[in-house]
Amino acid sequence: MIIYEHNSILNFDEHDIGIPITVLEELDNFKKGNDTKNFEAREFIRLIDKLAKDQMLHQWNPINGKGKGNFKVVMDTGGTALMDANKIFNEDKADHRILNSALLLQKEEKGRKVILVSKDVNLRLKAKALGLQAEDYTTGKIQNISSLHTGRSIVEEVDPSIINLMYEKGYCPPEDVLGKDRPMKNHYYILKSGKKSVLAFYNSANGMVEQVEKRNAYGIKPRNAEQAFAIHAVLKPEIKLVSMQGVAGTGKTLIALAASLEQKRDFKQIYLARPIVPLSNKDIGYLPGDIKSKLNPYMEPLWDNLKFIQNQYSESDKEYSKITEMVQNEKLVITPLAYIRGRSLSNICFIVDEAQNLTPHEVKTIITRAR
Repeated sequence: MIIYEHNSILNFDEHDIGIPITVLEELDNFKKGNDTKNFEAREFIRLIDKLAKDQMLHQWNPINGKGKGNFKVVMDTGGTALMDANKIFNEDKADHRILNSALLLQKEEKGRKVILVSKDVNLRLKAKALGLQAEDYTTGKIQNISSLHTGRSIVEEVDPSIINLMYEKGYCPPEDVLGKDRPMKNHYYILKSGKKSVLAFYNSANGMVEQVEKRNAYGIKPRNAEQAFAIHAVLKPEIKLVSMQGVAGTGKTLIALAASLEQKRDFKQIYLARPIVPLSNKDIGYLPGDIKSKLNPYMEPLWDNLKFIQNQYSESDKEYSKITEMVQNEKLVITPLAYIRGRSLSNICFIVDEAQNLTPHEVKTIITRAR
């Protein structure tokens, strides 16, 4: 939880927070390095030091001031006389010492409910096996992905004359297709009338519903309405932030990169970045070679998308050679996301791949880098 969001203990309102001493020991191992988890560890240690002031940490100390929740560090003394996680699970490890701290706190705070909050599913299962209530840290977590705003709607049974008007003039008043419903800014529509349909977009600047034409972006042709909407959104300078959601293989990264290349003259650089998520819980330090060699496997999917776009042209085409030139001159940069911390990026087209793997802090870092 702390590695996920260092100020998470500030989000429990009036509830008291017990921090196992083992957690502080683990944070000491994480504090060195340049990854997000290292930053979160350092920031949490600074936060605890600031909150504690001159008070002893084995006593309850206020978190957000008088009347709010308190915090203290809970020792690990081998659990309780009746239950010791190390013995039960037959191994002395950090997770089991954390469980023992929770058991000890439950014994000390009789009459109060003790809940273990962790992002570690297996730790929560072990806690429940020991009779401890355990929960995920859900602050900022989306409970139902299907409830997210999609940015597009299908409007059925539109008057055929409106469909014809859209193809003839390219726009119509929103009340002609939506009635009394108020359109959302930058919302996309699939307007249908029998077998005829038209793609549309609500332009809040002029208050009209405009036709969206399927156009290519640097050799990439949209194959469905959603891809056409995505290209239109990225190419529209009034829209500063575009979020794409979809299952693997739907062309999110490809469309974003192609549309960015289409407007390469409008930006000083194009950044294509993604978070490094090692497989099998192994850090990149396990991989051979220098830092560039270690990072290359994680960047390969991005290079694959770039190569696919380049291969839409022959080697003699200027579009083909332009991509090679942009990479060589660092006008097009493919980089791990962690490398942008501390930088100010102006007049940059910034593409973030696999954003679902980001922590809240990483998302804020991206936003604060732009100006």
